[in-house]
Amino acid sequence: MKKPYYAVIFTSTRTTGDNGYGKMAEFMELLAIKQPGFIGVESAREQIGITVSYWESLNAIHEWKQQADHVLAQKQGVAEWYDSYTVRICLVEREYSFNKNH
Repeated sequence: MKKPYYAVIFTSTRTTGDNGYGKMAEFMELLAIKQPGFIGVESAREQIGITVSYWESLNAIHEWKQQADHVLAQKQGVAEWYDSYTVRICLVEREYSFNKNH
């Protein structure tokens, strides 16, 4: 990824049961991919969920937050799916990685 770029780190604890969460999460990822400025996404869920999405600019992040279907999902998340969540927006200036298979 061309640096610098932005990472939105969304950590959450969920309510009990799926209640349509899995289907909505898949839809949100497909929708985010179509957003201008979207770079990628990674996620994991155990006791807490962590989703990190990557964006070209703060404006791209703002536009995603305001996207109509995403706004509805955010409201449903507060009403049904999350006990708590935190959003962190970070500027990525440097990165490195390791991959044993490459």
